[in-house]
Amino acid sequence: MIRNAVFDIGGVLADFRIKEFLAEKGFDPAMSRRILKATAMTPYWGMFEKGAISEEEAFAGFIGTDPAIADEIRTAFTSLAGMLTLRDFSIPLLKALKAAGYGVYYLSNYSPKAFEECGESLAFMPYMDGGVVSFEVGMTKPDPEMYRTFLKKYGLRAEECVFVDDTAENVAAAEALGFTGVVFRDEAGLAEAFRGLGMDTEQ
Repeated sequence: MIRNAVFDIGGVLADFRIKEFLAEKGFDPAMSRRILKATAMTPYWGMFEKGAISEEEAFAGFIGTDPAIADEIRTAFTSLAGMLTLRDFSIPLLKALKAAGYGVYYLSNYSPKAFEECGESLAFMPYMDGGVVSFEVGMTKPDPEMYRTFLKKYGLRAEECVFVDDTAENVAAAEALGFTGVVFRDEAGLAEAFRGLGMDTEQ
């Protein structure tokens, strides 16, 4: 029986609007792709989300990947404000789940910089029963130990949790531990998945 809903943040409760974010910084699509290749598509991004390296170490890694765009990388990511924004359905959904008696939690890969500078995207936090973000525990999804750490912290059973993430690999890792998994595509699809689990709630 599902008793708890566990959510990824970026890509589910919050919109990870990286393309729009870079466009707003003045970068054309070609430069945006080049910046992403040197940053989000390198191991340094995940290391920063784990809290394994500092902000300056992350920038050094990014710039070392493509030194010719050092200035562009710093312009892009010196401030992350606006990179993630709260989705309209998030708070109403959490309220509805809590009103129906479910525990609601988060389990997310998030850098300390994003956690600090994208505060608006975390406006749902007062409605949460708790959660784990990667930089706090030195792990990122889909490492099974991150899911186990979350379960142990709150005394939960995987079999009583549904886990929602926009990355199929992360959902598969949760399912291997006994979670019910939902790959997030959009609000309507999530509502349908919850109804299929007997979690139909009015928002």
